[in-house]
Amino acid sequence: MAHSTQDHQTGSTIALGYSSLDQEVVLDRLPVSGNIPSWLQGSLLRNGPGKFEAGQQSYRHWFDGFSMLHRFTFQQGQVAYANRFLHSDAYEQSMREQRIIGSAFATDPCKAVFKKTQSALIINANVSVDQMVNDFVAMTEAPVPVRFDPHTLDTLGVVEYDERLTGHHGCAHPHHDSSGEIVSFMTEFGPQSEFKVFAIGNVEPPQRRLIGSYRVATPSYIHSFSISEHYIIIAEYPYQVHPLDLMSAGKPFIENFKWFPEHGTRFVVMDKQDGHVVRTFQSEAFFCFHHINAFERDGDIFVDLAAHPDPTIVRGLYLDQLRGDLQNVEIPAPSEFRRYHLPLGSSATSASYERITEVSIELPTINYRRYNAREYGVAYGVCTDRQNPEVVSDQLVRVDVRNKSALIWSEENCYPGEPVFVEAPAAKHEDDGVVLSVVLNGQRGNSFLLVLDAHTFQEIGRAEVPHHIPFGFHGLFFPGVK
Repeated sequence: MAHSTQDHQTGSTIALGYSSLDQEVVLDRLPVSGNIPSWLQGSLLRNGPGKFEAGQQSYRHWFDGFSMLHRFTFQQGQVAYANRFLHSDAYEQSMREQRIIGSAFATDPCKAVFKKTQSALIINANVSVDQMVNDFVAMTEAPVPVRFDPHTLDTLGVVEYDERLTGHHGCAHPHHDSSGEIVSFMTEFGPQSEFKVFAIGNVEPPQRRLIGSYRVATPSYIHSFSISEHYIIIAEYPYQVHPLDLMSAGKPFIENFKWFPEHGTRFVVMDKQDGHVVRTFQSEAFFCFHHINAFERDGDIFVDLAAHPDPTIVRGLYLDQLRGDLQNVEIPAPSEFRRYHLPLGSSATSASYERITEVSIELPTINYRRYNAREYGVAYGVCTDRQNPEVVSDQLVRVDVRNKSALIWSEENCYPGEPVFVEAPAAKHEDDGVVLSVVLNGQRGNSFLLVLDAHTFQEIGRAEVPHHIPFGFHGLFFPGVK
């Protein structure tokens, strides 16, 4: 997902996606070309970094920018747009004092993660959005979501949980289980670190219930996980940290983690009901940000994910590299769409994998509401043209998982973000609907919302935004937000 600086024209185009957007706007109607389906009613809410500076100080890594929320609202074939910074105490104080305040992934020394209570002061929730009970929340890897109003994008403060369950590093990708609960995890660092899986029930005020936990000597950096019908699946990559280093080394959070390929990757299978660890499986070393899906078949578990050979991708996402300010940048290898087989029905202890497609995939999504934790047939994501490896994702991909084939959308000098599937009314098939993606148009210097037919992967329409939208991370479509 990083680029080299061999093509300076391309590099300058890409740099726009990593530059700040200072203005907050409300636009009642965007110019639309093509056809936006009239059945598409609701809002796409997205999250990601919107500003990378405070006074003379700058963030070093893409993952650190101040959170900005974006809302695209669809009604009768028209599209409205609004954006607003997440006005956390961290953002407000940083702007007031003109210096960076609060915790960060790869910029400041790792101190805030060990505060006894994590407040809005230190939470820059810039990764994802979700709905928890009656709250719309912005999330990052701090285990405390930040509430916001989906209609105005106003920041409403952190979610107040029962503090009996503690942890330092969490998950920005919780799962909505078929039971109606939300399942997530967090790691508590210490002399005896502990990995905890918990559930949030559909009650007010929100409460976290511990499902299960286990101790880890050297915790792995874990961004996401999978669930299947009966199990929770955690992949522990050999990108690990000695907890004492987090407290004493004086380095930014992620720079304390080291790669130990000789350890391999361990899959931990936890029972959803009582939280006991059912089995563990060992595989070759790899690194991953995003799981795609998991399901059970004939007593075994299959886990699909976007696998990287090592964590070079983390180093490749520093802003000076992404903006083309450095020469001779190491380009990470493309991620692979892998399906890991965990042979739960046998005594085997190794996990093997097959590659679903030769096309790379990142920021993967599926028809989540109907097919998460179930056997499925279609996945969507971003990928990179093999002939143009020096750029960030410049293509969208639709993968037919069963046929192991792929369809590609691309347009010259255009750089798409995460594809979000929206199901059509009375859908009969898994991919009856549309895919939405925010695309940077490097030729015109602005962004547009792209609408693709989810089956053919052909463009249906687009809505033009008058300015660029910095490359973001994750979003969801909410039919009830109009």
